[in-house]
Amino acid sequence: MKKMKNNFRCKCPITSALDIIGDKWSLVVIKLMLFEGHSTFKDFIESPEAIATNILSARLKMLEEFDLLEKHKLPANKKTNIYVLTEKGLALTPVLIEFTLWSKYNIEDFNPNLKLHKDLNKLEKNKEVGFKTIITNYKLHRQSLLNL
Repeated sequence: MKKMKNNFRCKCPITSALDIIGDKWSLVVIKLMLFEGHSTFKDFIESPEAIATNILSARLKMLEEFDLLEKHKLPANKKTNIYVLTEKGLALTPVLIEFTLWSKYNIEDFNPNLKLHKDLNKLEKNKEVGFKTIITNYKLHRQSLLNL
């Protein structure tokens, strides 16, 4: 994968990370992959987030360019692309969990219909084990996708 040009606003690590994942859709795409098993363009389009096809195409391409995900051909159907998270993409697992917990404590009053996972309280009590479990489960899912 070729390296991206330096299109970062400044040298700040937070601002630079936001230059990659701080838009409205990048973390949503990663969340759909990590927690909901989405792997095809169709999977993403059919999600309740209602991401537009042009935006989805741009985000998938950008995430691939920054090595957060990889695109492969579906072994059983070479016309279909599947997208899988890389180690860099999986490294965002704690960030996504912390966003979820932040929402639980700070957004739920404004959006009482938040869909919080039944195991979130258990995960919160032992985050390190939870992070490892989520990553391990995703790696098993990714391997099954690549071996279809």
